[in-house]
Amino acid sequence: MSQENVEVVERAISAINERDVGAYLALCNPDIELINQIAAIEGPNKGEEGIRRFFDDINEAATEFELEIERLQPLEGNRVLGSLILHLETAGGFPQRQPLTNLYELEDGRLSRVRVFNDRAEALEAAGLSE
Repeated sequence: MSQENVEVVERAISAINERDVGAYLALCNPDIELINQIAAIEGPNKGEEGIRRFFDDINEAATEFELEIERLQPLEGNRVLGSLILHLETAGGFPQRQPLTNLYELEDGRLSRVRVFNDRAEALEAAGLSE
């Protein structure tokens, strides 16, 4: 199952890069939870409505938003750890390059929770791993 989970995550990242909300939602459980950096302020994106809001926020805030996969590592418990680089250009023209480590949790071959970390050590701790 681990390789299948990695393939689901690859397709989800591709859907984000193509800004294809329908393709992304097709890979998610109905109660999907996306927890990114602004979740502390606005709360996580939950369910179809939350994912649509996430895509709308990307379209509103950025002229470029692309996740580059450095490595996807299958973990126990239907989880995948993703080492990514976010290439972003804000609507105001400010380019950014941000390393991210995402922890993907899957149920029945579909995404159930995605946690985005700016700090790799935090992501590893959340996954029960250490560097």
